[in-house]
Amino acid sequence: MSIDKPVGAMSTYLTRLLSSKSYSSLRNIIKKISKTLPSNLSKTLYRTEEYSKGLISGGTLFEELGFYYLGPIDGHNIDDMVSVLENIRDNKFDKPVFLHCITKKGKGYSPAEKSEDKFHGVEKFDIDTGNSVKKTNLKSYSNVFAEKLTKLAENDEKIVAITAAMMSGTGLKLFQQNFQKRFFDVGIAEQHAVTMAAGLATEGFKPFVAIYSTFLQRAYDQIVHDVAIQKLPVRFAIDRAGLVGSDGPTHAGSFDITYLATLPNFIIMAPSNQRELSNMIELSCEINDTPSAFRFPRGAGSDELFNNQPTDINIGKGYILIEGNDVAILNLGTRLEKCIEASKFLNQNNIYPTIADARFAKPLDMQLIDNLLNNHKYILTIEEGSIGGFSSHVLHYVHNIRSKKNNVVIKNLIFPDRFVEHMTPDEQYHDIKMDTESIIREINNFYDNKIIDIKNFKLKV
Repeated sequence: MSIDKPVGAMSTYLTRLLSSKSYSSLRNIIKKISKTLPSNLSKTLYRTEEYSKGLISGGTLFEELGFYYLGPIDGHNIDDMVSVLENIRDNKFDKPVFLHCITKKGKGYSPAEKSEDKFHGVEKFDIDTGNSVKKTNLKSYSNVFAEKLTKLAENDEKIVAITAAMMSGTGLKLFQQNFQKRFFDVGIAEQHAVTMAAGLATEGFKPFVAIYSTFLQRAYDQIVHDVAIQKLPVRFAIDRAGLVGSDGPTHAGSFDITYLATLPNFIIMAPSNQRELSNMIELSCEINDTPSAFRFPRGAGSDELFNNQPTDINIGKGYILIEGNDVAILNLGTRLEKCIEASKFLNQNNIYPTIADARFAKPLDMQLIDNLLNNHKYILTIEEGSIGGFSSHVLHYVHNIRSKKNNVVIKNLIFPDRFVEHMTPDEQYHDIKMDTESIIREINNFYDNKIIDIKNFKLKV
């Protein structure tokens, strides 16, 4: 079992047959009989056993693939496990060994056994009840996505949701409960999820493919050939965008802006908060002539700092949230909150940055970029992704497309050229210098560190 329960015929077949008692009982009987028989009959009986193993347990499936199959055994019986592993280690097999162990996710801890879709990756929780210890009652971005999509689907029967063994992680359990026939979990088969969505799009459906950023990489060939080239209106809900704290480097959504923004025919959105995510989902539902994607982070966020944010969203258009002078911050995604915090401290030190939110990595709002270039000496771009993404497209426009030359100094805050290890999200963003203090330092660097003394940085509330 992975995050959600396995799906598909193969999983059902193996689970049913490999966990049966028939094979182990038959094998014990054959062993006892073979000891009383001559060598040649014993070998014949052994071959019969191997054939029976294939009929009863599916072991032949693996042996035909070149494995020496052993099992199934109880994966929770440590003594047996150690003994079998020692035997495998000490015997010289002439082919790879396939050891099949039966385990139960969460075994030994009652709250985990009862909540199989949880405890895959955990933060702080109460050990007696198993309940999460939350610092906030805010909804997660995943829940906002699921609730909005479910609400839209009530009035649009063409909306369908597809995921790849991530129903609970992406929040789509709510959608599945309300629209069972319009929900598809294809198992750990991201490539199939994308191609299936493309097929549904050709028939007039509105498919939403909800997959973690790091796992969508597996389906890149299908995104290119089955969606982008065909210019099909598949909507990609990219969960876990940016750094993901305790889930670590394997789950970090570092590359989706880069690998999608290089593709023609794509619209790529990044909300700065949960309210904006809801609006972008609604916008994507109205895009019927090209593929689109919206990315959102793990966890929850606050809308408190965005009361002056315009709610209308037009394709390829950003906006200026705070008017300033000299220096401008051009943000994409949920770092906007930290930009606002940084500006408050900078204001206390007589620096008044303009804060703009791009909203779209593609198409770029070139009018907004021109505005910032024409009215500022310095520009700092910020995005939760690696090199080659939003900032690279901004620089390409500035240096290769924009006709008017300028002397503006442009600096890009992007993810470093390394994988970021397990920490809390706040620690991770501090480590890669993308937190409030780091934004202040980058702006101070524009002035050769002469404007602000931030050795004892502390934001005044």
